[in-house]
Amino acid sequence: MTQTRDEQAMRELVERLGRLLAEWGLPRMAARVLFALMTADEPSLTAGELAERLGVSPAAISGAVRYLTQIHMVARDVVAGSRRDRYRLLDDSWYEVTLEKITLITTLADLARVGVDAAGGPGTPAGARLAGMRDFYDFVQKELPLLLERWQVQKSTQP
Repeated sequence: MTQTRDEQAMRELVERLGRLLAEWGLPRMAARVLFALMTADEPSLTAGELAERLGVSPAAISGAVRYLTQIHMVARDVVAGSRRDRYRLLDDSWYEVTLEKITLITTLADLARVGVDAAGGPGTPAGARLAGMRDFYDFVQKELPLLLERWQVQKSTQP
């Protein structure tokens, strides 16, 4: 039994997911473009197609796809004989972005470690808070690669 695609529900989903990631710090237009690509049945879309789906100008799409390309979520494909580029999600983009965040996590742990010393040690109120941050990011830094490895194993066994 084939289910019919509900375009209105998909547009609402794109907007809700876009708002959510914007609240987490991703630029709002980049988040909307990301989810427009994710919810598209087509393997790639032009800036004009993205603009039409999101109800914005193609110029608004430009900065968003540039940002998404820089963070390795989206790829730009040049279409031979055309002036239009096509944009697509990269395979395993969520995995790759998460993997790249390990560097940020390491930096946060290291800076918190420096902060504990600068605050006068973990016995001070500020030092205790910074020590908690350090300990958390040390834990995440140790566990995240194992979690990502388990994901790769699980993904390879899925049909």
